[in-house]
Amino acid sequence: MSSPAQVRIGIDTGGTFTDVVAMDEQTGAVATTKTPSTPDDPAEGFLTGIDKVLGALGLDGTAVSAVSHGTTVATNKLLEGKVENLGFITTEGYGHILEIARQSVPDGYGNSYFWVKPDRIVPADRVRTVRGRLNVDGEQIRPFNEEDAVAAARFFKDLGINTVGVCFLHSYANPEHELRMRDVLAREHPDAVVSISAEVLREYREYERSITTLVDAAVKPNIRRYVDNIARRLAQFTTDEHGPRSVPFYVMKSNGGVLSASEVVHQPITTVLSGPAAGALGAAVIASQAGYDAVLTCDGGGTSTDVTVVIDSQPALTTEGTIGAYPSKIPMIDVVTVGAGGGSIAWVSPEGTLKVGPQSAGAAPGPMCYRAGGLEPTITDAHLSLGRIPPHLLGGEIPLDRGLSRDGLSELGGRLGLTVEETAAGILEVSAWNQANALRQITVKRGLDVRDFMMVTFGGSGSLLACRLIDILGLAGALVPPNPGNVSAYGLLTVDVRNDYVRTHVSRHDRIEVAQIGAVFDDLQAEAAGALEREGFDEADRKFLRTADLRYYGQAFEVRVAVADGHIGQQTLDRAAADFHEAHRELYSYDFRHDPTQHVEWVNLRVSGVGPIRSPQIDKIVEGRGAEAARSDTRQVYYDKWYDAPIYQRTRLGAGDVLDGPAVVEEFGATLPLHPGFTATVDDYGNLIIHRTSEGNDTL
Repeated sequence: MSSPAQVRIGIDTGGTFTDVVAMDEQTGAVATTKTPSTPDDPAEGFLTGIDKVLGALGLDGTAVSAVSHGTTVATNKLLEGKVENLGFITTEGYGHILEIARQSVPDGYGNSYFWVKPDRIVPADRVRTVRGRLNVDGEQIRPFNEEDAVAAARFFKDLGINTVGVCFLHSYANPEHELRMRDVLAREHPDAVVSISAEVLREYREYERSITTLVDAAVKPNIRRYVDNIARRLAQFTTDEHGPRSVPFYVMKSNGGVLSASEVVHQPITTVLSGPAAGALGAAVIASQAGYDAVLTCDGGGTSTDVTVVIDSQPALTTEGTIGAYPSKIPMIDVVTVGAGGGSIAWVSPEGTLKVGPQSAGAAPGPMCYRAGGLEPTITDAHLSLGRIPPHLLGGEIPLDRGLSRDGLSELGGRLGLTVEETAAGILEVSAWNQANALRQITVKRGLDVRDFMMVTFGGSGSLLACRLIDILGLAGALVPPNPGNVSAYGLLTVDVRNDYVRTHVSRHDRIEVAQIGAVFDDLQAEAAGALEREGFDEADRKFLRTADLRYYGQAFEVRVAVADGHIGQQTLDRAAADFHEAHRELYSYDFRHDPTQHVEWVNLRVSGVGPIRSPQIDKIVEGRGAEAARSDTRQVYYDKWYDAPIYQRTRLGAGDVLDGPAVVEEFGATLPLHPGFTATVDDYGNLIIHRTSEGNDTL
């Protein structure tokens, strides 16, 4: 069944399921599938998913032309706190920089009398300092001390610490001392995996730069092993008559782009929000096609739910994110994660209240209804017990035991004085409020009115609470795309190759040296061009995006604005400064453009290099024959009471069909419970558009 390479595949490995979308580049045909993830060997689920989706197209591994992958390997390592055998080398006198950290208390002192700093990523006894000093302009004040460097390298070698991060003072301005330290480590401790801040983040603020560099170092061995294993087995899977093929293999980055696996191993920190970034981008593309450019994305998986705000069809970006307990300054899509996925476990707090998550049953053992050893009820068990989901997942591939779910809920409810139905409904209510609070965090807390947004729900569990979230938040409505469980995998096929470069260059606007700014931008663009050339993009296909971080003199935070293409002249910089005033007013409701005593200051200069990749097209679907043509069954479903609810098959629905709640819409990888008082209309692209149509009962 050999065939010429023609199929591009997007594959997103989550905590519970691995989602796959394949696009035939010759015919435009698209196939989707899901398969259980294999945490002990992620490559197994990865290749099983590819094999299944190719089988749906009647093809084999020789048809694969490229693979784009979203992974949580780096994220999970950090979230699980599995950072071990990590060393840190910094400038003499700054050995306690990790201990000092920042004097900010999360959420104030409102919920606690005490706040304990998160555990250090590197214990104090694994920090070594080296004499040598650069000033803020990168000029050498004291020379690099080779003896100290050798002693530090031998110290880590003797302890068996093979992962080391290096961050010297002001190395963003001049990387010379860090490069020399890396050379010493290579000579004295050749087994060490090393990250230096001048390559990870050439940006000022020593604490954040140190942490970002150490996170990069911490995940580098895992990412390298993972990517190498996947690439090797992928080459074997796609073997043709000439032997194993080196198929282009891209990994999703947190910034909304992809990068070849061979390049991403050198900058692994860029993958920490790989999967959620792909989902946000895929949802933004789908929503834009449907006519919505301001949406909230709600990506529900087995372990967590990820939410993002999309304005003008672009997910919001940030460089102020955190990874677990660690701040990170790398560009990333602004995702907020809450532990409310299908496998999130329900439990009773010491105070006797019902809690849900963040602990998760994951893929193994999974919810109680999986019959694989799960001993505590989860969100999935609650939905199953109320008839909200069918008695199986993935079209019957995973049977579910409703009796086990109800047994677990009965035991939990007995401790709370609740019936099975009340317990299940309570679990879903707590979960809905957890998700709603995450959505408020990315809107209300940032000056946005949540009522102005449509919500796009996707992921295997993302649509299960859509109606309740509309009520809690007062949303305009919700959009559920076709194959919602595969939107993240679809998003992997919509993104371009992208790399970001930054350089701190602090200068007041009224004293700015235009030539210096231009030279820095030229250097950054040359770096970006070199990376795109290594990725195989011709000069004519490369695109560069320039931005800068500006602030008012004396402020401790910056606002990012675009810097126009073309020659850097005074007019270009003045335009960026004017845009900064506008952006500052939009964010904070005031600006100082007419105050001559307040000066604009340039801080960081940025260039993103983009290599375009062809995206799949979304085709219109055929006109529907009425909702009854899609009806397959009737089932007892509990909302505010038990209903005889019609069951509809998503694949039988056509454009213009209208469904009234109470009802349930089922498809291969996801389910939509449609509450009483809600209506779902199928649009021209197969999306279900949900609105509240009557007062109904706004409880679960």
